[in-house]
Amino acid sequence: MRRCRPRSLSRRVPRPRGALLTTALLALGAGLLSPPPPAAASAPAATTASAVTSASADDYCADQCSDILPPGANGNATLAGILAHRTLGTRPKHSSDQLGPYTDLVAGHPSLTDASLAEFFNDASFGVPEDQVESVTRPRDDVTITRDKKTGVPHIQGTTREGTEFGAGYAAAQDRLWLMDLFRHIGRGELTPFAGGAAGNQGLEQQFWPQAPYTEADLQAQIDRIAASGERGAQAMADSRAYLDGINAYIEKSKKGRYFPGEYVLTGHVDAITNIGTIEKFELTDMVALASVVGALFGGGGGGEVQSAIALLAAQEKYGTEKGTAVWEAFRQRNDPEAVLTLHDGESFPYAGKPENPRGAALPDPGSVTAEPLVHDREGTAVKDAENPVKAPAHLRKLRNLHDDGVLPADLFAKPHGMSNALMVSGAHTASGNPVAVFGPQTGYFAPQLLMLQELQGPGISARGASFAGVGMYVQLGRGQDYAWSATSAGQDITDTYAVELCEPDGSAPTKDSSHYRDGEACEPMEKLEKRNAWKPSLADSTARGSYRMQVFRTDYGIVTHRATVDGKPVAFTSLRSTYRHEAESIIGFQMFNDPGYVTDAQSFQRAAEHVNYTFNWFYADSRDTAYFNSGSNPVRAGGVDASLPVKAEEAYEWREFDPGPNTAAYTPAAEHPQSVNQDYYISWNNKQARDYTSAGFGDGSVHRGDLLDTRVKRLTEQGGVTRASLTRVMAEAGVTDLRGEAVLPVLLKVLRGGAVSDPAAAEAVQRLESWAAGGAQRKETKAGSRTYAHAEAIRTMDAWWPLLVEAQFAPGLGDALYEAFRAKLPLDESPSASHGATGGHAGSAFLAGWWSYVDKDLRAVLGEPVAGGLEEEFCGGGDLSACREVLLTTLTRAAATPATEVYPGDADCEPGDQWCSDAIIHRPVGGITHPVVHWQNRPTYQQVVEFPRHR
Repeated sequence: MRRCRPRSLSRRVPRPRGALLTTALLALGAGLLSPPPPAAASAPAATTASAVTSASADDYCADQCSDILPPGANGNATLAGILAHRTLGTRPKHSSDQLGPYTDLVAGHPSLTDASLAEFFNDASFGVPEDQVESVTRPRDDVTITRDKKTGVPHIQGTTREGTEFGAGYAAAQDRLWLMDLFRHIGRGELTPFAGGAAGNQGLEQQFWPQAPYTEADLQAQIDRIAASGERGAQAMADSRAYLDGINAYIEKSKKGRYFPGEYVLTGHVDAITNIGTIEKFELTDMVALASVVGALFGGGGGGEVQSAIALLAAQEKYGTEKGTAVWEAFRQRNDPEAVLTLHDGESFPYAGKPENPRGAALPDPGSVTAEPLVHDREGTAVKDAENPVKAPAHLRKLRNLHDDGVLPADLFAKPHGMSNALMVSGAHTASGNPVAVFGPQTGYFAPQLLMLQELQGPGISARGASFAGVGMYVQLGRGQDYAWSATSAGQDITDTYAVELCEPDGSAPTKDSSHYRDGEACEPMEKLEKRNAWKPSLADSTARGSYRMQVFRTDYGIVTHRATVDGKPVAFTSLRSTYRHEAESIIGFQMFNDPGYVTDAQSFQRAAEHVNYTFNWFYADSRDTAYFNSGSNPVRAGGVDASLPVKAEEAYEWREFDPGPNTAAYTPAAEHPQSVNQDYYISWNNKQARDYTSAGFGDGSVHRGDLLDTRVKRLTEQGGVTRASLTRVMAEAGVTDLRGEAVLPVLLKVLRGGAVSDPAAAEAVQRLESWAAGGAQRKETKAGSRTYAHAEAIRTMDAWWPLLVEAQFAPGLGDALYEAFRAKLPLDESPSASHGATGGHAGSAFLAGWWSYVDKDLRAVLGEPVAGGLEEEFCGGGDLSACREVLLTTLTRAAATPATEVYPGDADCEPGDQWCSDAIIHRPVGGITHPVVHWQNRPTYQQVVEFPRHR
């Protein structure tokens, strides 16, 4: 059955005006029997200027702090609002007003000045000027929620701490209730019963739940542990309870007032006419479920050791043990000497490196690995896809099948999501003498966004910025009174794979299917965790009824992921993450970030970041200092254990001080985490942190998207006089640059120009590529709104050439088995038009993982140029330059002849051959509101530009 995601309404829905629009909306409201919400989807509220926050007295940024988060602050829409959007093209107020300025930076950045930053970013000052107040809500006497006219961002000010947190929860529900509800059900592995049985929903919960399978007791245990951890832990739980009280108060009021999100009607939870139905209240255990989703998406690292072992075995089969291991290590690139580093002053922070005398590795016997089955007892549409559209009144038929593809991408958790970037320059190199920072997280593009903006002002809390919806009791990325901070995903290795030996309790011979394992001398049963899900069709998702049971086995060494034999003995491979059972504990670090009494300088910020167990790179700037700290619960491994490969599940190879009950161990001390204060400049785009800090995955080599930032910021710093505008310009320029075109194409052209190019088609293709490279290798419109790239033919050629080139360059030498094994560890490419990233296709984020370093190093080696950290073999043309050149020419000629309709095959939003649209960013609709297709940018979703002139 073909399922189509609704296209962006920007291209096909007329926008009525004047009397026609008014009449249409009145008819809609009457037909739905539910009133549209006031501004920002809030309950009716007073709007007196006295509620304007007074925190501006503690704002030391002097109008030099800016931020933006598209598409808009308001992520809720009533049923009437959704129907008006789908029928008339209207959108709720403040749901899309940040998308235009965000997109306009593509064309506007070359001429950007400090004065013009306001055209592309919002003022991130504390408070709301009296003449800019749009609304004031007082959900209780000790808190006000003031929203500004321009963006509708909630500015929450409480006279008590409890009131402040209550207001934060209330505002979060106003702006993101449906999204929060989706994600708590994802966190519990219960998406299909809540949102429908679409294949995408089935795939999504099947991807996530095995990563963090919990019982209700497991979730409660995290809460109890935090509450008992000390004064800050107790305060965090009190803050969380108040936050959830605010969410639940809004649920109750909006349900009674009929201004709750319309998706509850579309998915069958509430009746549109009678209002009968339930929106479940939130509990503390839901917070843990939500935190586990955030941690899985952005704060994990490592794992995949089984696939690494399969690649190693393939290399040894191809080349022999010694040479094969060397080739595998070369492609592994644990500590590539040519890799771009965040800490570039030569500091060394050894972690998870290759042991001198490895021991305990558990390599599977070739061909013995099988994945652990997850889904059982399939019935109905869990077996075969089918539709059963529900009956609907005529005025609601436009809303049918909105989520037949699922509410989120099915592979959201299947791929690593190393995203976000940061650029900071110390005051020694700026025009003002104060540090400048441009930073933010790339969290994909959703509608509404996963993050929400807020300002929190109350006793012990003073911050403005972004928080993940549903866990926004504190600002997680943003600014305080005289400092700002942000993060990028670090992804260092905190997840290991163990091989537990299988056994049978009666002493009989075990098989790969055995459900008992050796724990010391004992034969222990695996703990079986199950989730039974059933669904039925709704207006939003017409998928017919179905059900299944998900099942995982849990051991002291983690969750079973594969079965195999090792030296002929049956084993289960398990995945053990150091943050499993501890996802919510990072709340302490975020609490500290928001506390102006705790964070007073760079060093106190670094101490706060120590309390975040997620793997993040943290960046800090105030008027005097810049600072960096890498956080994460890095387990201390037993001597000789190779973190890149599976290890035997024996006490000698366990994490130091490992206690399987609460999953605790010894962790590397803060001093061993990469950190720095006042380096001349810092960049991060999920690149390698520091020398000897081993990369968790393949691909941190001579070419990385971090180079796009590093070369530009280094040059800017050397010139001196850096400003907010100049640093933003280089970020924006990097954000429209093709990494392959800038960093790899020059060496490709050097090989090609090593002789005459006689074929006319090839010669024309080379000339076009040279022209594109000379122009900056950008993927950018000829002019704003043209929807046509400059150098469009060169870009098409590169997109078609790259996969052909890589296969022809490496597959003959590696052989099919090893080539495919390496491909399983590192994709060939992540161009903007590829289907990857947090939202599948149209995700913005690009060029994170690919074979760029391999191509670069190999070609330089064939050319006879020096290569540090080479690939052990020369692959292109078998190492012969003439043969290599022929490989490049042959594949280039094929690529040049490939029509655009094949390179860009089209999808539900783009016609075949539409290059610009294939790259373009599309906000994945999580609810009923869609947004226009916009120009591609490889840029943070939420972004700050800050320069503090003063300090407390």
